[in-house]
Amino acid sequence: MKHLLKMLDLSTEEIIEILNLADQLKYELKHGIPHPHLQGKTLGMIFQKASTRTRVSFETGMYQLGGYPLFLSSNDLQIGRGEPVQDTARVLSRYLDGIMIRTFEQKEVEDLANYGNIPIINGLTDFCHPCQVLADLMTIREFKGSFDGLKMCFIGDGNNMANSLIVGGLKVGMAVSIACPNDYQPPKEILDFASKYDCFEMTDSPMQAAKDADVLLTDVWASMGQEGEAEKRRKAFAGYQINDELMAQAKDDAIVLHCLPAHREEEITEKVFEAHANEIFEEAENRLHAQKAVMVKLMA
Repeated sequence: MKHLLKMLDLSTEEIIEILNLADQLKYELKHGIPHPHLQGKTLGMIFQKASTRTRVSFETGMYQLGGYPLFLSSNDLQIGRGEPVQDTARVLSRYLDGIMIRTFEQKEVEDLANYGNIPIINGLTDFCHPCQVLADLMTIREFKGSFDGLKMCFIGDGNNMANSLIVGGLKVGMAVSIACPNDYQPPKEILDFASKYDCFEMTDSPMQAAKDADVLLTDVWASMGQEGEAEKRRKAFAGYQINDELMAQAKDDAIVLHCLPAHREEEITEKVFEAHANEIFEEAENRLHAQKAVMVKLMA
């Protein structure tokens, strides 16, 4: 494991190793046990998309690991003024020990990895969100004990979250069911991967997807950069909501997760969100621990 570019690149063993290390680092933090694995190391953090959780969790995580996080907005970099990403990669590789990038195109992340010689971490692209899904898997295992026999259900847009959840869920052995409107399904690359698994289901029926689910997940209907489509998407996703009726299809002890920010009364009702707030905010916290595990694996 040289980089974290997308869930498709990780083996099942690598995912489990990251989750086990994340559990250990979380335990150590809660019990005041220092773990300065990245003493003297510097992480450059490139943000071409705004963030709350990604920035705070990576910065805090680097401090806790003994390293130094360097925030770089696209306004601060020549990449924002037309410098080719391959030149930026080769320059930053001579200064930094790792780069986390949160951007639009997956190609930018892949190019940084191809042209640089330091670890690259995908903090989010339009194609995938591996850091969030590692935190989701960590949370599912915390609440459910293991992945064995579990069914994961995602309701909403076939976007970066759905893409990474499909891959991550199937790789750790869960059944995965996705409900999206027909015009908003995941890309062919993801569906081709999922088609190799008998335990994958793609449907346009949220009720069917949620049947007997142990874990339900959703995301906003219009992601960052899609604000102009918000009204069109509201119409397309009407009915793709986690609410009491949908929860009645799932198992009685089902948990609900949301990557946040949540638009209450759109993709999830206020009532369901608050009933499962403990799970959702544990999931948000686990971004810190999962990302620390990734940084240790790549940079220590």
